[in-house]
Amino acid sequence: MATDPRQNPAYDPAAVEVKWQRLWEERRTNAVDLRAAAKPYFNLMMFPYPSAEGLHVGNVFAFVGSDIHGRFRRLQGWDVFEPLGFDAFGIHSENYALKVNQHPGRLIPQNIVNFRRQLKRVGLMIDWDHEVQTIDPQYYQWTQWIFVKLFEAGLAERRQAPVNWCPECKTVLANEQVVNGGYCERHPDTRVVQRFLAQWFFKITRYTERLLENLKTLDWSDSTRTMQANWIGRSEGAELVFETPVSEPIRVYTTRPDTIFGATYVVLAPEHPLVERLTATDRQTQVKAYRERVANMDLVARRVGSKDKTGVFTGAYARNPATGEAVPIWIADYVLMEYGSGAIMGVPAHDERDFEFARQFGLEIRQVVGPGAGDRGPGTWEAAAATPDPGPRTPDPVLPFTTWDGVLTNSAQFDGRPCRDAVRAITEWLSQRQLAKSQVQYRLHDWCISRQRY
Repeated sequence: MATDPRQNPAYDPAAVEVKWQRLWEERRTNAVDLRAAAKPYFNLMMFPYPSAEGLHVGNVFAFVGSDIHGRFRRLQGWDVFEPLGFDAFGIHSENYALKVNQHPGRLIPQNIVNFRRQLKRVGLMIDWDHEVQTIDPQYYQWTQWIFVKLFEAGLAERRQAPVNWCPECKTVLANEQVVNGGYCERHPDTRVVQRFLAQWFFKITRYTERLLENLKTLDWSDSTRTMQANWIGRSEGAELVFETPVSEPIRVYTTRPDTIFGATYVVLAPEHPLVERLTATDRQTQVKAYRERVANMDLVARRVGSKDKTGVFTGAYARNPATGEAVPIWIADYVLMEYGSGAIMGVPAHDERDFEFARQFGLEIRQVVGPGAGDRGPGTWEAAAATPDPGPRTPDPVLPFTTWDGVLTNSAQFDGRPCRDAVRAITEWLSQRQLAKSQVQYRLHDWCISRQRY
């Protein structure tokens, strides 16, 4: 193929790119006056951590993609504002300073100089007039101001909480930083443990309903709005009261109060404040050992759960509010303090996890819901009959029978009631004796912001 004589086939990036980058800087090509901009467009990207001598390929990969989008918008006539900065005020920088044995006050500014040089050489259209460094007092005075205002408004508080702790980083980790079944993402050979520490929280749960309601006004995709709604996790149910030998009862939140007649045991989170008071003398050694073992697990692993259920009997019993029967109180790692009240009622005939736990420890499995007319839901007679070679038919549906579309059985005066109708009826019946109340629960919990040691 013939070569156009007007084209220079030799491309020397060291000469060509530097030339244009110098001109861009001299002409302030990437500086935008937002107050005078006819069509302002904010093209924002995450600040890099200057916790190394220079950028890594992941930084460049992310920034180039964002920069291409900004250039596209500029060609469409937008006044694109593309700032950048350096997130230098955190554990990444501290760990790097410890690694190279230099004070972060001297080391990090040196790193930033090289990061900035590299970013300019990449050719990104960054407006360097608006560079932000989180270690700059002029910057972090405003994060402190925001915190003070939140504290004054009662929206920031300090309290004890279970956290993921990395013994190598010597700091708290977010759930997303616990990877590969319980290891620190920055130290792949270090197993994360659980600790109870004093933590600062922003009380975002005060705004749960507003957050959920305002999702309807956002110009987002249906899938994204659904994901956010599930993250907030609104559910309607009831708080049930199980009386105990001590003065304080166990309060259990459940979305299925209709199954209370099938509750054959109660499980507390190992961290539950009632555990020590309830544990029988002859069970204290086993309970203490189990709690210590669970304390060395990370919270992510506990949330995911395991098919092999573990737990310990406390030696104490609670009273089922519907039947009046004494049911054993256990502790187990699959129950977490951060959800509900840190206690559940075990209804093994109608819940997968409870079924596995009951089979593991030989606890009673009492069926209190059966299939309604025409019900073909999971675990029903009809569903079993519809599958190839379902095996011999038994008198009961396949357990656990978890469908909502059933009717009550073995439930005293509520026998024959559809599950959905029985939820309200049983809650009202128990509330007359102050043993239940309707309640709305959310998966969302207050935002822990104590990520650093200082």
